[in-house]
Amino acid sequence: MKRLLKNISLLLFFLLSSEIIQAQCAMCKAVVESESESGGAIAKSVNNGILYLMIFPYLLVGVVGYFIYKNYIKKSTNTN
Repeated sequence: MKRLLKNISLLLFFLLSSEIIQAQCAMCKAVVESESESGGAIAKSVNNGILYLMIFPYLLVGVVGYFIYKNYIKKSTNTN
């Protein structure tokens, strides 16, 4: 019960403090803000770079999940 309460408290802390915490590079923020006024080509490039960096963790989770699923199916067909 204490562990559940601790986990819920930690989750609430992170959810409620997300407005306060801005984990971003000051230089990146300055470049994007100054460039957004003049057309936003750099801002679009930064956003595309972020999306490309986000692809790999999702691909990794998908590949690991696929192999776990295939292994589970293989074990279930061997036992039947």
